[in-house]
Amino acid sequence: MTTASVGMLLRTWRERRGISQLELAGRADSSSRHISFVENGRSRPSEEMVLRLADHLDVPVRDRNALLLAAGYAPRYAHTPLDAPAMGALRAGMEQLLTGYEPYPALVVDGTYTVVAANRGIAMLLDGMPEDLLEPPLNAMRLTLHPRGLAPRIRNLRQWRGHLLAQMERQIALARSEPLRALYEEVAAYPPPPEPEPGPGAPRLGGADCGEAGEEPVPYIALPLLIEHDGHLLSFVSSISTFNTPLDVTVAELAIETFLPADPATVKYLRSLAP
Repeated sequence: MTTASVGMLLRTWRERRGISQLELAGRADSSSRHISFVENGRSRPSEEMVLRLADHLDVPVRDRNALLLAAGYAPRYAHTPLDAPAMGALRAGMEQLLTGYEPYPALVVDGTYTVVAANRGIAMLLDGMPEDLLEPPLNAMRLTLHPRGLAPRIRNLRQWRGHLLAQMERQIALARSEPLRALYEEVAAYPPPPEPEPGPGAPRLGGADCGEAGEEPVPYIALPLLIEHDGHLLSFVSSISTFNTPLDVTVAELAIETFLPADPATVKYLRSLAP
């Protein structure tokens, strides 16, 4: 098997981003002639130039190492296992963040949505899940969209499923991740939800009913996750956070997702469950 040259890899990333050689040269303080020479193998870029081009092409940290190796340089970014002693402070910080967010749900996933940490709010949502789906390693996408997972409990499954699949498509476009593509193909093949039947039982996506008599519905600020739990309809909007300027592949691929209650009824219910 022929190993791709650094020029071939850089050209692939540039074309993936839809950037011309001239535009990339302007961003990287170079010339289109030099970029052309690098891409066709006539010029070997310096280590600094490889990293500069990778930065302007928004190349994921994992793939920056591949670019450096292809150019004949040592990898710059470590890939430290999350359970390594060096990651102790990071693990402790994430656990503190997740615990502090309770009783609201929050979790940490890696680049293929494997759950690496979660709080009791997430455990509450997973009450009653089939045991085989809860065997480690847990996968957030699989748990959410599987027909025997959370999917039957999600009242706006068609909209939420579309949101999650579109999110994965964007990530696949940004990173050359075959495991992520395989996961996408798996969950996209799950039976799609039926069309909602019109009537009073259909979820209202224009605003959330707060559940108290005489109070006005609360308008949503983003697409909500409407999910049933023990006879109660809960409403959340989610937020995803990543680490700034990561210098480790593991850290670069971690994401913290928090679920913010979208109406007073959800706040009241979750607080009633808190110990």
